[in-house]
Amino acid sequence: MTSLMSEKVQLVGIIDPDANAAGALTTGWVSMAAFEELLAIIMAGDLGVSATIDAKLQQAQDGSGTGAKDIAGKAITQLTQAGTDKSNKQAQINVRAEELDRTNGFTHVRLSMTTAVATSDSGAILLGMCSRYSPGAAAASVIETIK
Repeated sequence: MTSLMSEKVQLVGIIDPDANAAGALTTGWVSMAAFEELLAIIMAGDLGVSATIDAKLQQAQDGSGTGAKDIAGKAITQLTQAGTDKSNKQAQINVRAEELDRTNGFTHVRLSMTTAVATSDSGAILLGMCSRYSPGAAAASVIETIK
């Protein structure tokens, strides 16, 4: 029997799509012991007047966020309503387990998305790729998977 795509790729983090006020939103921390790679997908809907959206991946030493810091080179170019990108655009960020600061014990990743200036429609998902233990565990918010 062949494996299903939902067994190879798991939804492991979510920033719910909503009219998000100015501020930072984050997914939960995801252990890279479970996945070889993660893919963050940031979705900007209708941006408010002069609004901006920034997104980045952060790393920590455990699931509670100990020592949290940004992962170098893992941030999008700011999405802006005033710029050429405007509303209704997406961005992606990839990270592999070996890109973490493993020397200093960093093992977990989360996505942080910040809306600034004006409330804007946005959301994001964090996908676990290449599960080390198949099938990988999905986020608790996933209520159904059709096989």
